[in-house]
Amino acid sequence: MPDWTKTSFQRLRDQSPTDAPMRWKMARDALKSPELGVSRFTYEAGARMPFGHRHREQEEVYVVAGGSGRAKLDDDIIELGQWDVLRVAPAVVRSFEAGPDGLDLICTGGRKPAGGDTERIADFWD
Repeated sequence: MPDWTKTSFQRLRDQSPTDAPMRWKMARDALKSPELGVSRFTYEAGARMPFGHRHREQEEVYVVAGGSGRAKLDDDIIELGQWDVLRVAPAVVRSFEAGPDGLDLICTGGRKPAGGDTERIADFWD
């Protein structure tokens, strides 16, 4: 087996919440990477992630590949535009909202601890 793998976000199944106006495509398993996870989150215009989340260990980097929007990071709300790069420390609760043209985010995270390390925060935008 080679020391590399390739996939396409187009071939990955959507893992977004039911009836959410967005698509989530996670490539960690398809790439067979024990060290890195890479995901694509595509939001329709005006869509908002229905919850916030944080991690115990994983630091994440988000790249705005298209569109624009906002990120809520704990109590801060920041504007995001195409090709902005945002690093988020594990303990920071984060969530995203698309602008009028939608939002296309690429997220890269580190090693996923056994059993996972994601905590979802309901009603985070309220």
